[in-house]
Amino acid sequence: MEWLSGIAIFMQAADTRSFSEAGRNLGISSSAVGKSVSRLEERLGVRLFHRSTRSITLTAEGSLFVERCRRILCEAEAAELELSQTQQAPKGRLRISLPLVGMLIMPALTAFMHRYPAIELDVDFSDRLVDVIDEGFDVVMRTGEPTDSRLMSRPLGSYRLQLVASPGYLASQGSPDVPADLAHHVCLQHKFPSTGKFEAWPLARGEDAPEWTLPASMVCNTTGALMDVAIAGLGIACLPDFMVRQAIERGELVSVLDAHVEHQGTFRLLWPSSKHLAPKLRVFIDFMVETLFAQRAVAQTNAWG
Repeated sequence: MEWLSGIAIFMQAADTRSFSEAGRNLGISSSAVGKSVSRLEERLGVRLFHRSTRSITLTAEGSLFVERCRRILCEAEAAELELSQTQQAPKGRLRISLPLVGMLIMPALTAFMHRYPAIELDVDFSDRLVDVIDEGFDVVMRTGEPTDSRLMSRPLGSYRLQLVASPGYLASQGSPDVPADLAHHVCLQHKFPSTGKFEAWPLARGEDAPEWTLPASMVCNTTGALMDVAIAGLGIACLPDFMVRQAIERGELVSVLDAHVEHQGTFRLLWPSSKHLAPKLRVFIDFMVETLFAQRAVAQTNAWG
């Protein structure tokens, strides 16, 4: 503790460039600050400050040491806060943004609300790419790799895209054997609301295969509507496996071209980078990591068992 106290005194002196001002901030005399710094220099075997009658300035070694010490103090503060927060029940308002995939998220979200009734959820369901910091979100769930260095992230689980159609549609229109056959089918395409671009169907194509473009028989910016249209027998859609699993089990949809689909996606939680996580945010992140795809894994295990 004496060692940590010496670092804290050194940091005050480094920030204020004055033993007197550092002493006033810490409630000790300037001579006590000077003696503490001298003991630290003796221990380290280097001079940390250039001293004059009017001011002090960091030496090269002092500048290097101050950056290390800043990290040490931040970690100490984080540890103290973390321990103090273990005695506090998570509560307060949590503003979150979630994609429009309720069949995946809602079971975990309602279970979280039962476990933490003191946390008030302000939920924005949207597939648009929100600005987490500028729009004031505590945490968002999205797919893909994080690109904003201001954000922290944790992966939740993986999914894959599947091409599906109803048995009635395939009986009347035939089942495609290779991706090129889709040119003669009714394709139901998803358009990203944030960019207006079509979501690419992840179909493998050989090196010598000719270029081809999918017909856009229907375009929609919500995947839920595309699934309803596919179940109604009106075309082939490309949808996440967690969305179509139950419809396939009920016989409402059939997966096609599985051998030609190459896709693996990841859901992630993203939140503003900070030294400390509020208890309400920490428990939300931990709960979603533990619960969201665990429910899906149990369902799959039961189906395979």
